Amino acid sequence: MEDLDTRVLRTACAWRAAGEALVLVTVARTWGSSPRPPGSLMAINGRGETVGSVSGGCIEDDLIDRIREGGIEAACAARKPALQRYGISADEAHRFGLPCGGTMELVLEPVGEHSRLEELLAACAQRRSVERTLDLATGRVTLADGRRDGVPTLNAQRLTTCFGPHFRIIVIGAGDLSRFLCEIALGLGFEVMVCDPRIERHAAWSLPGVDISREMPDDLILRVRPDARTAVVALTHDPKLDDLALIDALQSDAFYVGAIGSRRNTAARRERLGTHFGLSATELDALHGPAGLYIGSKTPAEIALSIMAEVVAVKNGVPVPAQARVDTGKPQAEPTPADRMSSACSVPGP
Repeated sequence: MEDLDTRVLRTACAWRAAGEALVLVTVARTWGSSPRPPGSLMAINGRGETVGSVSGGCIEDDLIDRIREGGIEAACAARKPALQRYGISADEAHRFGLPCGGTMELVLEPVGEHSRLEELLAACAQRRSVERTLDLATGRVTLADGRRDGVPTLNAQRLTTCFGPHFRIIVIGAGDLSRFLCEIALGLGFEVMVCDPRIERHAAWSLPGVDISREMPDDLILRVRPDARTAVVALTHDPKLDDLALIDALQSDAFYVGAIGSRRNTAARRERLGTHFGLSATELDALHGPAGLYIGSKTPAEIALSIMAEVVAVKNGVPVPAQARVDTGKPQAEPTPADRMSSACSVPGP
């Protein structure tokens, strides 16, 4: 499953290839509370069909009416983008469902060959970071290498937006837990890769939209070279598969590296990685183990949810409380999802 903005761009390209007139709408700026953040996209075609959203409410209906009244074909022929602001007055904010009197400024861009959406999609598929600059006077677009993330900038002459690679998760191990985790990750718009060299695990494991590899996990990590939009989660419980992959992942740019296991096995893993493989204290501190936030998980599906909740929290810059360590001599905290998982299955010793 694609993330929403990629779906908007891909649908816009398909509509244009079919000869349909359409407008791309970008949330350029917001003030106060707003339903969608700057950079959010929506496309509208001549039949009033939409993909994506800028508010999830009445603004979409108003935009469709405005575009129909103005004539979408004429707008696309003129190629000149337009600015539209919503929520300036309390009455308008109430009408359009903007919370707390929030205000948003939108850029309505007639789409054509000059929009370069196909090139933008191709760059994102190649995991390149791109700055897209729209000339508000002519509608022409320039693309350049840029930041992965960034708030759009708008002035009287141009709108600049940032596009980066999709967020991606690499899952080590093909099992019930990884299946649930992959399903959640797909729903969140992640690209998903599963790696498991154990042939017997592949016979009954498949999931549409997931790339499956039979490589050794450390070979996959070295080949893929995780970037700052990649998470790595080890779920096999087998040090022969998990440890070498974790070493390489912790020395990469991955924004999240986690491994399931009990606190005892997590402490043993940290000892192995530090003493025998020479990882620094800083690298070991980057390891999320046991992986997952405590939500009282009891089933593989709930454990998968707890792990993805932690991945999303880290992705969004939300501080994650440090897990209690078993060797501190302090009272134990609530059992983690990994503890519960370990009690329900056979876990190899360190």
